[in-house]
Amino acid sequence: MLKDTFNRVHDYLRISLTDSCNFRCQYCMPEENIQCMPSSKLMSSQEIDHLSSVFVSLGVKKIRLTGGEPLVRKEFAEIAQRLAKYPVKLTLTTNGVLADKFLPVFKDTGIKSVNVSLDTLKPDVFYAMTRRNQFNKVWQNIMLLIEQGFHVKINVVAMEGVVENEILDFVALTQDLPVHVRFIEFMPFEGNRWVSNKVVTATQMLKLVRESYQIQKLSDDINDTAKKYVVPGHKGTFAFITTMSEHFCGTCNRLRLTADGKIKNCLFGKEEIDLLSVLRNGGDVEPFIFKSVQRKYAVMGGQFEHGYKQTTATELENRSMIRIGG
Repeated sequence: MLKDTFNRVHDYLRISLTDSCNFRCQYCMPEENIQCMPSSKLMSSQEIDHLSSVFVSLGVKKIRLTGGEPLVRKEFAEIAQRLAKYPVKLTLTTNGVLADKFLPVFKDTGIKSVNVSLDTLKPDVFYAMTRRNQFNKVWQNIMLLIEQGFHVKINVVAMEGVVENEILDFVALTQDLPVHVRFIEFMPFEGNRWVSNKVVTATQMLKLVRESYQIQKLSDDINDTAKKYVVPGHKGTFAFITTMSEHFCGTCNRLRLTADGKIKNCLFGKEEIDLLSVLRNGGDVEPFIFKSVQRKYAVMGGQFEHGYKQTTATELENRSMIRIGG
């Protein structure tokens, strides 16, 4: 069991398969000097399998595959097949544009839940945000996933100037579609031009929703990051991930493996331990996993001592989001 000094049990592992992506979302990566890691630096399929087996033996019950964009990793199908043999819930976060090509893989490996990142419902805004003209393809694949019976969540980063104009349109989707929309407060990472006054909080978004809808609060599980709501009579739900305005660190059960095999015990943590090098040198990674868990801070990687409103992005030590993994 992976228990930290604050008595939090960690049974959820997020594995980044690559720091490459076929989109260029402004909140995820720096605009300039984007250089992906060479394949020699990435965990191989076999190494991902081996490290996963160790984490599962230590109590991990859920694994989420992330990126970059995980579906651009040429070994994605092999990796998913390898992980399917473990007694875990296997899930995926994707930008959706390649999802149709991998439906058989999803079904064969038991992936039943897919998170799709989609920050706008307007094709022109989508192009401005991602620098790619792929809105229609992403939307078609969301519909395809729903039709094929997948549990589909839409992850919406609440970008100032965008979410205020579209939040009601996203909530309206839940009327006839069994889709679960999650609005994520804008978070700071290297090169994404975050400033605290650009954070549109869950409180602000809820106010906008309540002006048009009667809503009902749903119960949240102990390790949930999302605060869930429903409009009575709607098939789907919506939720808020309140990372900045109301952290949920007290019940965090998550660990992360970056694409180059570093364990991060917090999304905002600056400390990393290189498990891949230990593995490649023939060492035992298990003590280093325990070491990482024991070093975990109580709140937000120990980097927001005075709260997000008094924090500037330049004060933080961390990777860009694409190099961490979603």
